Amino acid sequence: MRLRPPALRGGLRLRLVAGFTVVAVVSCLSTGVLTFREARTGVLQQSQDAVVRQLRDSVDARAPGYPETPDRSDLNHIVADLAYTHRSQQWRFLATYGGLSAVYGPQDSFDVLTPELRRSVRTRPAAVFQRVHHDGRAYLVVGLPVTYASSAGVSSTPTGLVLYLVVPQESEQLYVEALITAIERATLPALGLAVLIALLVARGVLRPVRALGRATRRMAAGHLDTRLAVSGSDELAELSRTFNDTAAALEESVAELRRMEARARRFAADVSHELRTPLAAMTAVTDVLDEQSSRLDQVTGEAVRLVSEETARLARLVDDLMEISRFDAGAAELGADEIDLAESVRRTLASRGWLDRVRTELPDSGTPRAVVDPRRVDVVVANLVGNALRHGAPPVTLRLTAAGGWAVITVTDRGPGVPEADLPHIFERFYKASRARTRSESSGLGLAITAENVRLHGGRVRAANAPGGGAVFTVELPLRPRPGTDTAPARDGEEHAEEEES
Repeated sequence: MRLRPPALRGGLRLRLVAGFTVVAVVSCLSTGVLTFREARTGVLQQSQDAVVRQLRDSVDARAPGYPETPDRSDLNHIVADLAYTHRSQQWRFLATYGGLSAVYGPQDSFDVLTPELRRSVRTRPAAVFQRVHHDGRAYLVVGLPVTYASSAGVSSTPTGLVLYLVVPQESEQLYVEALITAIERATLPALGLAVLIALLVARGVLRPVRALGRATRRMAAGHLDTRLAVSGSDELAELSRTFNDTAAALEESVAELRRMEARARRFAADVSHELRTPLAAMTAVTDVLDEQSSRLDQVTGEAVRLVSEETARLARLVDDLMEISRFDAGAAELGADEIDLAESVRRTLASRGWLDRVRTELPDSGTPRAVVDPRRVDVVVANLVGNALRHGAPPVTLRLTAAGGWAVITVTDRGPGVPEADLPHIFERFYKASRARTRSESSGLGLAITAENVRLHGGRVRAANAPGGGAVFTVELPLRPRPGTDTAPARDGEEHAEEEES
């Protein structure tokens, strides 16, 4: 199974950078807002305190000369005097006494004075201030009731005279705007720096993760000795140590399983080899008994036939085990030769007496021709057809076609087919699809040997169920040897010796 490389570079890295950037943006914005608010408050508070202090000092210095009941000319004199004193600051004054009022400059209507400020001045003996925005400009408006202090200095007596001061705050507004601009300009480099730091952090985090992904894919490819370099003591280092411990345990377990499998294969091969000599003797004896069975009584004749059938079955099982052991040991070779596949299939059916039981759809003699091992192709065809005859139902059909450099052999029947749950396991050793028949004439190795022979040719084999019922077995063999297959021809007498040995 091939593992897909995990999408770490576009997934986890993106999430890390995005998360780090969001945190940086929130931090920058919150810090900027708090800094702006504190700086703005400090600037305005300082300006306000300075204005109120200067106004109070100016009034305190002149209040002893103010008349107790000023008229309009007195009010004009008061505001003119205050305006002249603070002429460099562009302050605007309004003086009220009862129903009288006076401003410095007849053009000033003092629209910035709010009703709330006027009420506060009437109810409080101290200075009252308010920040107002009017016509897109910012102003500080101060209302100061003039009072006379008592001799004890504990309480004060209002005189009824109220002075209002309007101070434009262009400089403070410009300072606040400059502060906003500075914060905006500082935010972009901060965000860029945050993204750069996020990329570096993501790289440091993803490096061991990517190494873990590569190591996992190497292990999936069979390199069980893969290990990770461990450095540090964080969670990623602990993950690497866990991976190394798991890989070591898995390597040890797989090595033990391979040793057990090798011992089991050697045992099967040794047992099969040791059984061949006594089986040869038993087969010879049963052949003699078969010839004499007609002269024996009925019970003895049936016993002789049973012994002969079971001996033949045991001999086939031993032959199959020997064949499987050759595949396991890597000793199976192709005695490749160029043959007429259609004629080879006919000989296979004829030698087993199946020509009248199998319907064939074969091309004309001479086509197709393929470079294959004739003996192994004979085994493949015989196993598939025999399986269809034993477990399927007539008609059994064998079809041979050639297309695209492949020879396709298809064997179908009209039986119950193969249960869907058994299809993935049908070519496994000793696997029998029919659970009701724990004992049958077949050894359970025929389809496994078929699959091994097909793979040895570089071909493919598969099993399926036909839509109308019945099983369908398909074998695809290359018409020319595939790269990497062993196509060394058999030496003189080698094939004959192998057949005698089996």
